[in-house]
Amino acid sequence: MPYELHYWPTIQGRGEFVRLALEAAGADYVDVARGPASRGQGVAAMMHYLDSPKVVHPPFAPPFLVDGKAVVGQTAVILLYLGPRLGLVAKNELQRLWTHQLQLTIADVVMEAHDTHHPISTGLYYEDQKNEAARRARAFREERIPKFLDWFDSVLARNPRGSACLVGARLSYADLSLFQLVEGLLYAFPLATARALRQAPLVAGLHARVAQHRRVAAYLASERRIPFNEEGIFRRYPDLDG
Repeated sequence: MPYELHYWPTIQGRGEFVRLALEAAGADYVDVARGPASRGQGVAAMMHYLDSPKVVHPPFAPPFLVDGKAVVGQTAVILLYLGPRLGLVAKNELQRLWTHQLQLTIADVVMEAHDTHHPISTGLYYEDQKNEAARRARAFREERIPKFLDWFDSVLARNPRGSACLVGARLSYADLSLFQLVEGLLYAFPLATARALRQAPLVAGLHARVAQHRRVAAYLASERRIPFNEEGIFRRYPDLDG
């Protein structure tokens, strides 16, 4: 049975971190909300897991993964579940925990990136909080982006198995997620991120290598890869870059 990924059908968002892992591993999966209702797919099929009282462990929000009887929510937990099944994490327990820690740190950056354009409330339009967004984005691009990318650069530098990967000598889901983080930051804050990457050359190198991975490259060139847009987490508002 294929894995069933449930996420909003028109954005990359947090679901893209899971898509990249599934694609890189060549896994059999269905992106449910993007499928036709005639096949029991579509947004209504996704909403069943959020709304139905028959679902014992309902996810709070997409993304979530359905694998048989297992319903797994939260991006980092989905990847914790998929990692050993897809061969995208080490067998060593300490390395698995380290990979999970890296993923949680990436989740922190993703949340901070989101909050640059919605610093007050997700219920308000960006236009309703532009002044606050400008202040939040300035701190993010001047302080937080360099700090996070510098830290990931140091992780790569300290890897005993070399700086090609974050953990060990093989591609992990953390590498794929760091790639996606950099992609998103380059879309939303191209000027600030380019400056930060010049000070984090190992991160820049990892980003380039993941883009050249055979399955990842094929996915990026396919229609399955949803383009960035101003409905997702990473949004390009020129006023917020600099």
